[in-house]
Parts: sequence; C-alpha cells; structure tokens
Amino acid sequence: MSTENNEQAPAPQEAPRVVQINDEKAVCSYANFCRVSGAPEEMIIDFGLNPQPVGIPTQPINITQRVVMNYYTAKRMFHALQLTLQRHEATFGVIEVDLARRARPQVQQPEAE
Repeated sequence: MSTENNEQAPAPQEAPRVVQINDEKAVCSYANFCRVSGAPEEMIIDFGLNPQPVGIPTQPINITQRVVMNYYTAKRMFHALQLTLQRHEATFGVIEVDLARRARPQVQQPEAE
C-alpha cells in the first residue's frame, strides 16, 4: 500500500535584499551637542559643536546640521541606535554619560627630595 503526499515542497527561500547606498555626496561633520524638538508630525534634531562641553556654555552653540524626520523614521532610528549601543557596550563595557561618575580623582605624586 503506497501513500501519496499531496503537499508541495516548500519554496526555496529568497536571499535577503541588500539596500544599496550611494554616499558620494554625504557631508560628514562632528557634533558634541544635540537638541531634539518636534511638532505633531515631525521630529527635529539639531546638531552642533559646543566649544565649552563642561558646565553651562557661556557662548551660543552654533547649530551646523538639522535633521527633520517623521516619527516612524525616528522610532526606527532609535531602535537601530539602541541595538548598536548594546553591541558596543557588550564588547567594550558600559558607556557612562555622567561626567562626575567617569572622572577619576587625580593622585598626587609625592615630591622628590
């Protein structure tokens, strides 16, 4: 007695698509300051360079880049940043953002006689 299998074999899985990126015209800049604000449909992220990164700045911070995105893109970016930071911390240790916790007291060297 033979039994026939009427189920079809599963279709071969397609290779994942790779998003191609052309970054020839990308502008690279450094920022140590970020301000996030928003409107009902958009998030605005301003980047700039704070010449006095410790304490309250006495000079205005010049914003050099502004990124405006919808909240869906912002959430995807948040997720990507979160995963990237988790991987970095798993490899190199926790990133401490509180300067007071990072600062190490300086040990004074005994004076030579």
